[in-house]
Amino acid sequence: MNRRLFFKKSCAGALLLSCPGLLARGNEKRLRFGLVTDVHFAHRKVHGTRYYEQSITKLSEAIDVFNKRKLDFLIELGDLKDMKNKPEKEQTLSFLDEIEAKLQTFDGPVYHVLGNHDMDSISKPEFLAHTANHGSAEGKPYYSFVRNQIKFIVLDGNCNEDGSDYDSGKFDWTKAFIPSAQKEWLRQELKKDDLPAVIFIHQLLDTFSGVGKELCIGNAEEIVSILEQSNKVVAVIQGHHHAGNYSFRHGIHYFTMKGMIEGSLPENNSFAIVEIDKSLNIYIEGFYNCKNKEMVHQS
Repeated sequence: MNRRLFFKKSCAGALLLSCPGLLARGNEKRLRFGLVTDVHFAHRKVHGTRYYEQSITKLSEAIDVFNKRKLDFLIELGDLKDMKNKPEKEQTLSFLDEIEAKLQTFDGPVYHVLGNHDMDSISKPEFLAHTANHGSAEGKPYYSFVRNQIKFIVLDGNCNEDGSDYDSGKFDWTKAFIPSAQKEWLRQELKKDDLPAVIFIHQLLDTFSGVGKELCIGNAEEIVSILEQSNKVVAVIQGHHHAGNYSFRHGIHYFTMKGMIEGSLPENNSFAIVEIDKSLNIYIEGFYNCKNKEMVHQS
């Protein structure tokens, strides 16, 4: 085991012993899932801080930890694969097949969120045909599922302003939108029952947090309004912004996960175990570059 990972896990044990409140959570019914984002796997040269080929080793370590912890599910938040400088469909599909095979070694349900790089040289149908979502989510770019009486809603922001899909690199990644049909679906999903909800999306929705608008959904204010009006959304969990971020507004936590692609092994990686307790408090146990985070539910 990497010394840095061992140190972090040892410190986490010491923290539990020093905080009776955390120990008390062991007796509560809770849900736990694995979280990764921006893996960007490809067989290509290092570019700046991005170590494309190392991502499969990083993901393998994350899944080893997840499997030992016997989590409820695993979700990746988009940009699972990348491409070489000259985009070629068959080549990028081979990268996707290789990293998807590694992802599916998780011992439990696996879910995907679409990211802009997932369509850098292929279409959405092609990406979906080479990946596998669990259960009724199979083959869908956006969907919902329920675990432990919590509804998880996956959104797809990889659409142009006219509502058309990102396709084979023919799009501007700084202009990402949730089209009208998906907005109406989201409204209905939130009205369907009284379950609390957690939203997963690749691009950011919290335009008010100070992050550059080019990283955010173009019609984010409309989407956030839907979430706030429902009074059911506990958190939005996002990728895309590799540096990570956090904000809070009107009872909703916005957590942006740090990208796995960033930095070289053995010192760098980024993955997390997310725990939601019966009071809807959320605890992020971060590994390597991902820091621990506690998000207290405010009803």
